[in-house]
Amino acid sequence: MITLLLALAGVVLLVAGPVMIAQGVLGRRSVVHELTRQRIAFPAADLPAPLASYARTPVRTGAQARAYSELIADHVAQATGGRTYAEIAEECMGAGRGDQRLDRLRQTAFMGETLRGALLGAYQAWQVTALVAGLGALVTLIGAVFVVLAAHLR
Repeated sequence: MITLLLALAGVVLLVAGPVMIAQGVLGRRSVVHELTRQRIAFPAADLPAPLASYARTPVRTGAQARAYSELIADHVAQATGGRTYAEIAEECMGAGRGDQRLDRLRQTAFMGETLRGALLGAYQAWQVTALVAGLGALVTLIGAVFVVLAAHLR
């Protein structure tokens, strides 16, 4: 009975593992496709030192999306004097919504933080696809071990 259960679990894992790997690969391709469609590229100049190697590079991977999000964070911080959207929105409320400069600054912070969040979402999806594919490989290996053990126990 144990041999049969071990063999059955092994077969299930041998089927599930490649499905997980395929889903990880498809997910990664989807991230690349969506980032490519956005036509985002690092500027040729004026990049912070840690991002200088990305000059003129199109954003197509999770790591590149994360790096570009840092560029946006730098730009937003420069534009807002280091204040967050929430801080500027609170300031706008205190000014009675009549200050056009604060309204523009609030919009800038909002758009920058939104873009940054979307790029960080792409980075997280990129990481999850790697995790799913890696776990798929591990599940496949465990399935193979179970099948071999079941064969040896017969």
